[in-house]
Amino acid sequence: MSGPLDGIRVLEVATWIAVPAAGALMADLGATVIKVESGNGDAWRAASRRAVSAFPGNPGFQLDNRGKLGLAVNLDHPQGQAVVRRLAQSVDVFTTNLVPGRRHRYGLTYEALAAENPRLVYLAFSGYGDEGPDHDRLSFDFTAFWARSGMLDIMAEPGQPPSMPPGSMGDHATAPLLLAAVMTALFERERSGLGQQVQTSLLNSALWALGSDLQQMLVGGPAPKATPRLQTNPMRNSYQAGDGHWFMLMAPTERDWPRVCAALGRPELEHDARFAAFADRTVNGEQLIAELDAAFATRPRAEWGERLDANGVVWGPVEALPGVPADPQVQANGYLTQNTHPAVGAYPTLNTPMHFSRSEAHPRGPAPEVGQHTEEVLLAAGYT
Repeated sequence: MSGPLDGIRVLEVATWIAVPAAGALMADLGATVIKVESGNGDAWRAASRRAVSAFPGNPGFQLDNRGKLGLAVNLDHPQGQAVVRRLAQSVDVFTTNLVPGRRHRYGLTYEALAAENPRLVYLAFSGYGDEGPDHDRLSFDFTAFWARSGMLDIMAEPGQPPSMPPGSMGDHATAPLLLAAVMTALFERERSGLGQQVQTSLLNSALWALGSDLQQMLVGGPAPKATPRLQTNPMRNSYQAGDGHWFMLMAPTERDWPRVCAALGRPELEHDARFAAFADRTVNGEQLIAELDAAFATRPRAEWGERLDANGVVWGPVEALPGVPADPQVQANGYLTQNTHPAVGAYPTLNTPMHFSRSEAHPRGPAPEVGQHTEEVLLAAGYT
């Protein structure tokens, strides 16, 4: 079986995470992805917060750049810029997170490259978008995805400072959006014969991620905000079982209430005047949470899971991250796989999050060393 993107050539001029992660997905799908770096390499190579002594460099860099060819080019030199422009004449896709000012300075705008390659699909990615006063402002997902979008604000407890979000989560949430944009433009090219520029930003991606709450606010609803657990809807809340393990209860509809009462073995709660209707359960939320806390504390989580499942109530365990790789669902569905690295041999890694019935999609080797394939790529491009 071949990859669904076999034969597609991608030239990536991008550092850090979001665009390279999209490039890694394309490489998993069979595309030839050429990663352009300076001689010093992408800063993400050495930026891991937690060093792993048995693994060379940053394991996150391996995830986001696996299966690519490495080309070292000095974009501050006119000849380096000329090399990239020449390579762009023979690829299908050009991806970059250079801010607009640097794209113009290096002669790597869509207009410049499309003049020589009209079929080129050009992905322009930034923190805040190509227009507006901050179009050239540098960003990370912490600043553009989490902070500027309002996401951190609605996640903070009232009166408390914003908590630190998980590293690179905004980038990895955005990467499939970038892939979708590129794939859509490639599909349209099959009809029109022409490429085009597609662009989005970390801020745009975060607004889409917040879409349900934002849409409600846009049409006159209340602005979303973080609320303490005791003030949160009792039927969409977290509970601690008798063995100390937490789980999320998600029973938001009117028909769920009798099912929850049956799972609890508390049929009298269903008709308790304090909780009989949705409005009652909202007004008396703290009282209901107290009832549920006491009930759920009487049995271990696994037993509650069986009872909730038997009554058709949606719930999910709150797992500690170290235990997630061993989750039977993670294992059974192939969400983890193995890749190889010359320094460590085979090692476990995340599989590509798209699965096909006929086509292969999987990691295709390690991330390149800085400039590892420079000679190979340039010889193929006609350089001596």
